[in-house]
Amino acid sequence: MKQLIQRITTQEDLNFLLTNRIPRITLTRFIGWWSQIKNPIIRDLSIGVWKLFSDLDLSEARKTKFDSMHDCFIRELKPGARSIDMRTHILSSPCDAIVGECGNIDHTQVFQAKGFPYSLTSLMGFTPRTGELVESLKNGTYVTLRLTSSMYHRFHAPADATLTHVTHIAGDTWNVNPIALKRVEQLFCKNERAVLNFKLDDGTPMIMVPVAAILVASLQLHAVNLLFHVDYIGPNEIPCAIQTYKGQELGWFQHGSTILVFLPKGYKLAEGIATGQRIKMGQALLEKIAQ
Repeated sequence: MKQLIQRITTQEDLNFLLTNRIPRITLTRFIGWWSQIKNPIIRDLSIGVWKLFSDLDLSEARKTKFDSMHDCFIRELKPGARSIDMRTHILSSPCDAIVGECGNIDHTQVFQAKGFPYSLTSLMGFTPRTGELVESLKNGTYVTLRLTSSMYHRFHAPADATLTHVTHIAGDTWNVNPIALKRVEQLFCKNERAVLNFKLDDGTPMIMVPVAAILVASLQLHAVNLLFHVDYIGPNEIPCAIQTYKGQELGWFQHGSTILVFLPKGYKLAEGIATGQRIKMGQALLEKIAQ
């Protein structure tokens, strides 16, 4: 059965139809409700179906039993399951992921897939702060990190830094898999997302943009104690001044999604970082170029 499902889902046209040409937000609301039902039968059935569609491996999870599918999605890892690269010139990966498009920012444009560009301005929203923010990243470096549904869903600080501002941008819940990225123009600019503005300890700006996706599409951000989701109606501009430390947990996604990381000139991809590469939270992702 699992092999049959995998053969079906690798057919691009069918995959796109089944995961996008559906009532995305309605289904997202439903799964958000269903996943939190604390019933052993529903929990076991849901996790069993999930395993059919993914390579879910719970051997690293701190807990051995879960209250609900939601509890399993946002699972913590056993102590020591990940190590953090603590070298001061290195920014570590904020999450487990598959590396998507990455490399140099072309003026203020990047790519979600080959032939599918998007602008930093469209991604970060048309606010009074956006122009200055985008200007600071011109010709810098970026990395796209895609989390699949089976991965560890919590994300962490890549470096010691101060979180100075959060912008929540409401939007759609398109799938963010490679098939959708090759078909939906400016997909990241359409989906619900949060723009996290950091200042590294030396004053360098670092932007992280967690992008939600189909199904649960919720983002818990510990620093401002908020849960962003498709029905969120709270403040969308949240100034703050919160110190974070490399490896510190910042929040979690429910289901799979994407984190985009942007830095100005003076940084490059760490050794081995390339499109298609699997990476674990804490591994070297970007590094400061020696002057």
